[in-house]
Amino acid sequence: MNEASTSPIIQQKAKRFLLLDALRGFTMLSMILYHFLWDLVYIAQIPVPWYHGTGAYIWQQSICQTFIILSGFCWSFGRQPLKRGLIVFWSGGLITLVTMLLMPENLVLFGVLTLIGSCMILMIPLDHILKNIKPTPIFVALFATVLILFIVLHPASNGYPEYAKGNLLTAYLGFPAKEFYSTDYFPLLPWFLLFVAGYLLHKLCLRLGWLEIPVLKKNLFPPLTFLGRHSLLIYMLHQPILYGITMLIILFK
Repeated sequence: MNEASTSPIIQQKAKRFLLLDALRGFTMLSMILYHFLWDLVYIAQIPVPWYHGTGAYIWQQSICQTFIILSGFCWSFGRQPLKRGLIVFWSGGLITLVTMLLMPENLVLFGVLTLIGSCMILMIPLDHILKNIKPTPIFVALFATVLILFIVLHPASNGYPEYAKGNLLTAYLGFPAKEFYSTDYFPLLPWFLLFVAGYLLHKLCLRLGWLEIPVLKKNLFPPLTFLGRHSLLIYMLHQPILYGITMLIILFK
């Protein structure tokens, strides 16, 4: 989740917030490990009972929610949001195409990159409205409202299988048909709300002066910072590499 990362370049007053890069890099490592276990369980058929339990679900949610809220938080830091959003969106489309052609049984349709690219684009007109809101208490109320809505709607994040008249468009929005299938599914509803919450959190931190905390700009964890700054490239490459390793494990198992 490359220099055109799933979140805009972290830049404020010509300085990157390197601690945020490091947080994204740590989340990348967590994601790679989670996906490697997924490959072992579902492709190599290696039994890992706890991977189907609550702990693994919480782990998975911690990864995706961190990526999405960071992407919203960092949206305001970069330039050319439309270009960046399209790059991320079409990267998600490339993953869909590759899985459709090579691994249709593990099809990724409307995955996390498609979601984040969409959110980055949708945030452009919304930003024109929200940036004109001056009173900080209103921003606090908006942030709380959006976050509560996400929490309330989150149980529906896998869609509504009973929606009989669904199609690809409704699946993209969050209302898939009964036969819809994707191994990585992040519809706009409710996940766009989490992205907006990240955007609003950034605005609040900016108004309260929290972005001036010196530690945010210190490179405390260089390897993690590197991963965070090249997150899209790593996201695109990690699964083919993990798949190759999994095939070797199957071969010598």
